[in-house]
Amino acid sequence: MEIKRNGSHQAWPGPADYFTGTVRVEMLFTPTEPARTVGASVTFEPGARTAWHTHPLGQTLVVTAGCGRAQRWGGPVEQLDGKTADWLEKVTDEQYGG
Repeated sequence: MEIKRNGSHQAWPGPADYFTGTVRVEMLFTPTEPARTVGASVTFEPGARTAWHTHPLGQTLVVTAGCGRAQRWGGPVEQLDGKTADWLEKVTDEQYGG
């Protein structure tokens, strides 16, 4: 068991290659073998968004405040061969507003 205090995790800006707008990423936990599950807290300012992407073994989203848009195709997030996401093109303003 590993116990961490709230706010003790390092946060950084979401990479511009994967996000549009102001996004903050805080890793909550990474897997220790044989586990494959990763946990992060991602905060989006109004209008911010991720690029289109898929998760090889699914994803679980927990919304703690505000509202957002999501498209879902699967179950919990786990790593496959060390990768949690396959990143695609960015969501355009027209797609986001549509």
